[in-house]
Order: sequence, then C-alpha cells, then structure tokens
Amino acid sequence: MRLHLITVGEPRLAYARAGWDEYEKRLRRYHKVQVTRVAGKTQVQESEAIGRAAGRAPLILLDPRGTQFTSGGLSAFLDAQAVGGTGELAFAIGGPEGHADALRAGASRLWSLGQLTLPHDLAMIVLLEALYRAATISAGEPYHRGG
Repeated sequence: MRLHLITVGEPRLAYARAGWDEYEKRLRRYHKVQVTRVAGKTQVQESEAIGRAAGRAPLILLDPRGTQFTSGGLSAFLDAQAVGGTGELAFAIGGPEGHADALRAGASRLWSLGQLTLPHDLAMIVLLEALYRAATISAGEPYHRGG
C-alpha cells in the first residue's frame, strides 16, 4: 500500500531529522512511501495545502480529537484499508495551530496519538514509528512485543 505522509514543514531538530530518516527507511521495507512537506502562513493556508497534497486519497489527520489506536488496532486498520481501500492513505500532521475546521470535516478519519501535546518534531517521529510498528505486526515480525 502507498502511504503519503504530509507534514507542515520538516523536522528541524537533529534528533528529529535522524529519527524521521531512520523510521522512513524502515517503513519503506513494507510500503511505498511518499513524503510531502507543505507550508503556509496561516492555519487555513496550511490546511488547503494539505488537502491539495492528499488529492483523492483518504485523508487521516493527526488531531487530538481523533480516535486512539493500539499498535495492533492500527495494524488491523491498515490491513483493512489495503484490502478494501484505494491502495493509498494520506496522513497529515498540521502546523502549530492544528488543522482548519473545513479540512477536519472532510477527513476520512481523525487519529489522536494520545492526550499529551507533543512537539511537532516529536509527533513526526511518533507517526512514522507507529506506522512501522503496525507494518511489522502485519508481517508477523518480532519488533512489536507489547499487547
């Protein structure tokens, strides 16, 4: 399946760039990965750029109002999308103000990484690691040791 990762900006801190690079490389063993970095001066401009970048792919927004997944639940969700979906999913992390209401309303799903507020750079790494972990679960590989 193709995973399109859309972010407002790119990781700025060295640890985040290294983490992004590592987990993107790992994720590419299981999925076709496309990365798009968008910009905007306002929340609305950022959200419009995300919507354009996603195109027709189902859009999953990282948003604190969304559903939380366990690692196994995320794996099952991705497997179901691969079988019955479009063959592509777009995941988007917004800027500091989050996503505009119009983008949120048109999204296929809102996904919350948890109740904590994470710095943008760290949220990018957590997104990739969660997708990688889900892929290893689907493949029956031993990376995931939790319940």
